[in-house]
Amino acid sequence: MAPRPDLGAQPYLGYTASRMDRAAALRADVAAISKLFADRRAGFYLIGGERVVMKKTGEALDPLFSAGEAQDFPWVTETVFLGLMDGAPRFGIGLDPAPLEPLKERDDLKLSDLRTIATHNLVASEHLPPLAEAKAVLGWHARHHFCPNCGSPTLAVQAGWRRDCPVCKVEHFPRTDPVAIMLPIDGERCVLGRSPRFAPTMFSCLAGFAEPGETIEEAVRREVLEEVGIACGRVTYFTSQPWPFPMSLMIGCYAQALNEKLVVDHGELEDARWFEREELALMLLRKHPDGLTATLPHAIAHHIIRRYIEEGADVLR
Repeated sequence: MAPRPDLGAQPYLGYTASRMDRAAALRADVAAISKLFADRRAGFYLIGGERVVMKKTGEALDPLFSAGEAQDFPWVTETVFLGLMDGAPRFGIGLDPAPLEPLKERDDLKLSDLRTIATHNLVASEHLPPLAEAKAVLGWHARHHFCPNCGSPTLAVQAGWRRDCPVCKVEHFPRTDPVAIMLPIDGERCVLGRSPRFAPTMFSCLAGFAEPGETIEEAVRREVLEEVGIACGRVTYFTSQPWPFPMSLMIGCYAQALNEKLVVDHGELEDARWFEREELALMLLRKHPDGLTATLPHAIAHHIIRRYIEEGADVLR
């Protein structure tokens, strides 16, 4: 196999490369946020549950609404200040999902989930990071209307970045769940797994949530051992990706496999196997003789696999 197969242009890693200045220092300034909300340059992303509302503009889709356009959707549950994009204010507007159903019949709108939007490149890539930001924070609001400490109703403050309990005075902040996603490597081959949720032909990287009191390296070693019975030595970091389903941070790593025999945890995986680098290239190119595929380009697993194809075991250095 050639050390650097031609896989085409490097694809975009979904929800990354944000141009947003989050302007966190403004969140506590109610007057400043009100002024930004009224700014004629302000743009609004409308999200109801899992659905993003988009405008049809000819053949294209635009998820950014003006203040006047946003007023046509009065079912607002929460508002969060996302930041400034090239100086223009950006807000996420949470909508009650129920009244959105009839909107699916309108010719001037399209409703879709954020995963589909990224997979099929339905909007310009610059919109994906703020959409991920908005979806994650608005989803957190939907699950934190009541204080987990005392059960009292909470109030949104700090431009949507905190909820306060007026009874027990506890302050609640949006959370991000760290997920280790990794590729165990033994020279010219690596291990991929298959979840029952995957498309029938697809294999991908192993992954799991980091547990309290655990480093990312420890999480990588534990998850690989639990899922496929492989002990790992050296662990190296690759890159990360926000994953707003509902609000995770995928932390991509490579791990040095120390043994060969796979012991698959079928409570977690449907299957797992070793793959040679040449096979991986065919899977990314959708040319595998058995029709096997790897995960789609917007996901970090695709990028982890691609770098290993191009650089081999050097990714462990």
